[in-house]
Amino acid sequence: MFTGIVEEVGHVAELDNYRFVIQAKKVLEDVKLGDSISVNGACLTVVEFDAGSFAVDLAPETLRRTSLGQVARGGAVNLERALLASDRMGGHIVQGHVDATGAVTGLTPEVDCYIIEIEAPTQLTPYIVEKGFVAVDGISLTVVQRTGQRFTISVIPFTMENTNLSQRTVGESVNLEADILAKYVESLLETRRN
Repeated sequence: MFTGIVEEVGHVAELDNYRFVIQAKKVLEDVKLGDSISVNGACLTVVEFDAGSFAVDLAPETLRRTSLGQVARGGAVNLERALLASDRMGGHIVQGHVDATGAVTGLTPEVDCYIIEIEAPTQLTPYIVEKGFVAVDGISLTVVQRTGQRFTISVIPFTMENTNLSQRTVGESVNLEADILAKYVESLLETRRN
């Protein structure tokens, strides 16, 4: 489980079909084999590491469900270690189980922030609500507004500078994870109806 508060931006040093080697620093401070690290919002398992990088294997399902297959060598990725029970929870509950990808449809400056518009797939939009949470490439963000399949987020300068959002352009895919609480509520209501 994660909070969606990105610890650092790493860079893909090597990619070989189903394995990424990612250069990092902070997330390696206490890493162990088998640890979970969120990479652009996808919970992945550390299978190798050294002083400056770690390797993760990508299952075909991960490549189908996320935008990780579009990341090139040298590409920037958001990284977060799994939440410890003793940590503060500054974001929201993020499982690292990407629901789908969306497309960036707008980047609009607003004072010193950016309003980013994203188009989500139809099956995900019921879980995206105004002032609710959504994880975009693993970043915990608050939804400003949703109209149809599109929603906006307001991104502060700190988040732009400390995540890979500053490198996103219109048309690019981003990983989306809806708030798990909304999915549980829907499931409970559905069970009661049956």
